[in-house]
Parts: sequence; structure tokens; C-alpha cells
Amino acid sequence: MQNLKCSDTLSISNHRVFSSDLNEHNTVFGGKTLMTIDDNSSIAASRIARIETVTASIDQVNFILPFGLQDSMCTESYVSGVGSRSIEVFTKIIGEHLKTGKRFLGLTCFSTFVVTDKNIVLPNIVPDSDEAEYVCSGYHKRQSERLEKLMEQEKFNQNISLHFPWQ
Repeated sequence: MQNLKCSDTLSISNHRVFSSDLNEHNTVFGGKTLMTIDDNSSIAASRIARIETVTASIDQVNFILPFGLQDSMCTESYVSGVGSRSIEVFTKIIGEHLKTGKRFLGLTCFSTFVVTDKNIVLPNIVPDSDEAEYVCSGYHKRQSERLEKLMEQEKFNQNISLHFPWQ
């Protein structure tokens, strides 16, 4: 089976925060941040699969520090684990106060993508930095937790009404 380094899947994007990105707290609107995560992490997933992938879930989002006006957001995503059809992508967003140059960790996130072709054989992912080694070392535990939550979600979904709310 083919191996691919985490850095081979790396996707990086930069965004300057403007007033149109802000919510009523004068920090970047969470929905805009989630869109950035999904957009950037989908590129990392595609770099390992090389076929169509779809977002299955945004599993864990940790908003650590807010991004504000005059900050930049550097989004880095790379594959941190591979299953038979699933791809886990780790994303971090590093903020930079553009007036001072001070950098800070603003967000971390794990997302799961799946390949649409059930016959595909995905490459193994190989960590190639200290950070990637640490992040990838927790993949099997996170995968087990996701499978458990998926089973709970399926049971939960069976108890959700599809009736029109006004009836």
C-alpha cells in the first residue's frame, strides 16, 4: 500500500479580517470560520484521495482565542488519519495581529470526509513533523469515539419527527 506524508496533503490559506467578517461581539462570525475550515480541509482530503470526497462531519471545533479586526487568519489543514473510506483532517487557524506581528492559536478542529467510490484504496498517512506525530497518534481513539457517536446519532435520528411543525 502507498504511503503519503502529512505534508503532502497540507492546504494553507490566509484571510485578512475585515469588518464584514465580524459579529456583534466584533470577532469573526463562527459560521464564516466553519466555512473556512470546510473549504480548506476539503483540499487536504482531496490530496490523499485524488477522487471526490464529501464532508461527513466536523467532529470537534475548539475556539481558543477570537479573531478580530486587523488580524489575519492562517488556516492549515492536513490529513491526520485514514480509514477504509474515511479521511480525518486536522485544521488549525493561527491568528496574527497585523499591527504587532504577535501570533496566536485561535482554533483547532478535526473533520471527517468520506470517499464516494467504495472500491478505492486510500494511501496510509505518515506523520513528518513533531506536531503531525502528536496529532496522528490520537487518530485511532478519535475514530473509535466517532463510530460510537455515529451509532448513538443513528438511534437519535430514528426518534426525530419529520411531520410539518404546524400540524
